[in-house]
Amino acid sequence: MTDLTAMRRDIAEPARILIVDDEAQIVRVLSMACTAQGYRVKSAADGESALAVLKNWPAELIVTDLSMPNMDGVELCRAIRKQSSVPILVLSVRSQEKMKVEALDAGADDYVTKPFQINELLARIRAALRRPKHAAAENKTAEVVAGDFRIDPGSRQVFVRGTEVHLTPKEFDLLHVLSLSPDRVITRRALMVAVWGGYNVDQPESLRVLIAQLRRKIEPRDGPRYILTEPWVGYRFVPEQSPSNPSL
Repeated sequence: MTDLTAMRRDIAEPARILIVDDEAQIVRVLSMACTAQGYRVKSAADGESALAVLKNWPAELIVTDLSMPNMDGVELCRAIRKQSSVPILVLSVRSQEKMKVEALDAGADDYVTKPFQINELLARIRAALRRPKHAAAENKTAEVVAGDFRIDPGSRQVFVRGTEVHLTPKEFDLLHVLSLSPDRVITRRALMVAVWGGYNVDQPESLRVLIAQLRRKIEPRDGPRYILTEPWVGYRFVPEQSPSNPSL
């Protein structure tokens, strides 16, 4: 009876979120918003302090700013990825596009640009927490069924809303890579390495052409709804139709 009670308590425990930012006001607002949603929250003022917290308090999601003293958000992402696959959501201002890309390449899962709406941040947090904790270890040959898509790596078949779509090998590889991380931004460089194995990484036009070809085959006529452009960063795959993205 005691073991069963403990098991039920563990199942019901809210997610642990670590907020890393050197601006006390932002930490206070984010902590209040997350606590109001039932999450357990701790905070740190920089990357070094965050790593110290994580040693004794295994967070299930990390929300971190990019510009911080001692150890910035990019360095923190690299350090965490050496030992954990915990989801990382980075906060950045628009002038930090280069750091944002570096953070995503270093292992961050998603980003929110300042200033942002709390509801947007909470939605991104919920999406990150829904992802499998060990997604990197999942069998990448398994069939992907999500939203309007069914993607079978074994037969290399793709069905969009029940209709088969014939793709070239590279188009299939690109869609498959995107489908393994739905609703998550993937940098251009990461996509090029995944599709071309490191070749052509200095020729981004190759990816743009491939994206355009894939969109012509899977997107509705009124514009991109499945493969959305994240300006200056990369692309996001949304398996269910969403409003067209004006930034192409």
